[in-house]
Amino acid sequence: MTSHKPKAWGKADGPGKFHALEAHSMDVAAVFEALRRLPVIARHLQLAAGRALASSDLARMAALVYLHDLGKLEPGFQAKARPELACRADVNHSVHGVLSLDRAFRETSDPLRPIADRLGSWGEGAEELMMAIFAHHGRPVEAPATFGATDDVAGYDRKGAIADYLRIWTMAWPALEDGPFLPETPALVHLVAGLAALADWIGSDRRFFDFVADPGPDYPARARRAARDALRVIGLDLGAARPATDFGSVAGGRFAPRAAQRLVGKADLDSALVLLEAETGSGKTEAALWRFALLHAAGLVSGLYFAVPTRAAARQLHRRVNEAMKRLFGDDAPEAVLAIPGQLLSGEATGQRLPGFETRWDDAEGTQPTRWAAEHATRYLAAAVAVGTVDQALLSGLQVKHAHLRGAALSRSLLVVDEVHSSDAYMTEILAELLDGHLAAGGHAMLMSATLGSRARSGLLKLPLPALDGAIAAPYPALWSRGAGTPETEPADGRAKSVAMTAHPAMDPSEAARLAMAAARQGARVLVVRNTVAAACATFDAVVAAGGSDLLLQVAGGPALHHSRFTAEDRHVLDRAVEVILTPDKERAPLGVIVIGSQTLEQSLDICADHLITDLCPVDVLLQRLGRLHRHDLPRPAGFEDPRCLVLCPEDGLDPLTKPAFVNGLGAWKPWDGSIQGIYLDLACLSLTEGLIASHPVWHIPAMNRELVESATHPDAQRDEIARRGAAWAGYQASTIGRDISQRGQARNCLLHRDERFPKRFPGQDEIVQTRLGSAGPLIRFAPGTVGPFGSDITQMTIPAHWRGIAVPDTPVAPEVVEGGLRFSLGDVALFYGRSGLMRQAADNA
Repeated sequence: MTSHKPKAWGKADGPGKFHALEAHSMDVAAVFEALRRLPVIARHLQLAAGRALASSDLARMAALVYLHDLGKLEPGFQAKARPELACRADVNHSVHGVLSLDRAFRETSDPLRPIADRLGSWGEGAEELMMAIFAHHGRPVEAPATFGATDDVAGYDRKGAIADYLRIWTMAWPALEDGPFLPETPALVHLVAGLAALADWIGSDRRFFDFVADPGPDYPARARRAARDALRVIGLDLGAARPATDFGSVAGGRFAPRAAQRLVGKADLDSALVLLEAETGSGKTEAALWRFALLHAAGLVSGLYFAVPTRAAARQLHRRVNEAMKRLFGDDAPEAVLAIPGQLLSGEATGQRLPGFETRWDDAEGTQPTRWAAEHATRYLAAAVAVGTVDQALLSGLQVKHAHLRGAALSRSLLVVDEVHSSDAYMTEILAELLDGHLAAGGHAMLMSATLGSRARSGLLKLPLPALDGAIAAPYPALWSRGAGTPETEPADGRAKSVAMTAHPAMDPSEAARLAMAAARQGARVLVVRNTVAAACATFDAVVAAGGSDLLLQVAGGPALHHSRFTAEDRHVLDRAVEVILTPDKERAPLGVIVIGSQTLEQSLDICADHLITDLCPVDVLLQRLGRLHRHDLPRPAGFEDPRCLVLCPEDGLDPLTKPAFVNGLGAWKPWDGSIQGIYLDLACLSLTEGLIASHPVWHIPAMNRELVESATHPDAQRDEIARRGAAWAGYQASTIGRDISQRGQARNCLLHRDERFPKRFPGQDEIVQTRLGSAGPLIRFAPGTVGPFGSDITQMTIPAHWRGIAVPDTPVAPEVVEGGLRFSLGDVALFYGRSGLMRQAADNA
């Protein structure tokens, strides 16, 4: 034992409240050891290493993780919590960890030389792994060539601190000399980086590892016990708990499996990637949960991340998944976490942020360590079960902060991606790389879609693209596996419906309002889906102006609509209101009501409208919207016994959009930088979709799903349509192809390739690396006590990315309460937040 004073601290909580550095280092290493002993993670580590891992390999990796905060031994770091030290407190400990180790390799007299000697005998893999472990704060460490470290600072004995540090290290792993060189495969380095970061988050939580100022010789054993307990509390280690695997437990005993569900139930568990194509309402959610139960019971996964396109869909699905976990696991059921930033929900409990990064849950006093994964967005994927948007999963495939932690946590889970379709080229490129990395790490994935075209399916499954006739002839429903040229199929037995389709040559908000009000006054629940927030708001205003306020969705005593420009708290209120009004409950009474929204209402929601009014959109998106129409067999008002859909189309046709021009979500515009931008840019697909409405006035679903999707999205069909339309269309198509190539290039520049060496750096700003191009805008925070238009406290809101010229302050905004809502200014831009969402004074046509 050394007697220097003061000791090196690793964690601090105010003056004199220190956790010894060697204790914290042991905590994190012990968590890593506990993680790598979990059967699924142990298998993934061996797969990533490319060979069987010896006990010496595993011990050395844990010993390397112990060194993750090596740079905290520097006086400059110690001075951060010890102002009495005579040095400048400006040390980045991750950078100085790299530099300290480098100096130990170069100078035989350096007090850290024993570490360098050990690592030098473990092969080049030790250096690769150590650099990845130094990146435990989420980004690769960029270190300068030299630094001015000093051993002698008044009040701090660096050599004595190092002696204490090495004492625990040697006691924890006394024999590390024998064994083969450490593997240095890129896959292993990336996986260890993520596990080390996850271990650091867990090992830094005082609920599991309380402060110890002077750890004794029993500390390694103590830390290891605490680490095992922490994993059990968090739910990363469910022990011997295994779910029931009968379909009745999955679905609550309500029905026997349908065709799509039977396909999944008999699928080979060794198929790491499966893709289920089945009609909307066919029970794909229960099929995915059944797949999870079967994989979990077989020990192939230990978690579930259910990814859906929108926040509204995630909130609704969260309840269903949480109830399913209770049926599957009984008393051992993990709570499903809602993986939406700003919305603290675990199981049925709602959380509230407290000072000091803590969370109070409404069903118990104080904090709940069992809900560790729910308390921070970075940790969502470490939950045993989580439901959220696809963005959370995509972040693990990009060069952004904490991508490695997310990827390592996700690798344990079945990744379910619901409603996959031919989205923009940027997102498709990211999803494909995410799947490759997830599968290579040993993970399992399941994709689901009602409307996936063969072009997108072939890319995701790495299959050759069939000709148009062959694509249309493919069976439906179908279960595909990566590498298999033909799918498994069964005769469809789900609910069929025949929808009367009418193209209406007007997109004017007043006309949409008139049509909706006419249907609602006949007692129909009318769903109006507009392509843009601006059109949704304008339609809402038109209904109000026409005296139809009482027909609109009512929330907190007044009319409301549904789109993306609301705070998280208000979105929750709106989501629940829509679910109540458009409930699929067979006992619902007749009610004339209009629900107006944007794309937030088109996918993955179990809502059921009597009548649908929608803007023209690509056929696969249109089929998704039709999935909210007559979704269940329910009583309908007179005149709406059969499903009908009005599709609002440009009055002047599509030809003017080739300029390019942008009309209510269709076509494109050129912003300030000269690029081409838009929402639904594929005019060939839009033209073919419009043609399908004209040539097929009744759509028989799901019998026609393949024909409809392929007839509008297959490259052969689009090529013929462009040739028929002429030179202006060909020129427009060339510009969109160039945009797609550019977007794919942008995506590739941001991807995190886990089959390549650990990157030396990430892009400088995470804000420029996004899961959806153009989706991320600045975040504003509201002052505590700010009450929104629906009577709830609101905390923050994201400003649309395309609203230029807005300066977001670092401090919370205190809005002025005015009639109808809140008014505030950001820079020179005046904003208003009310029942129609966030508005600005400048014209907003997107």
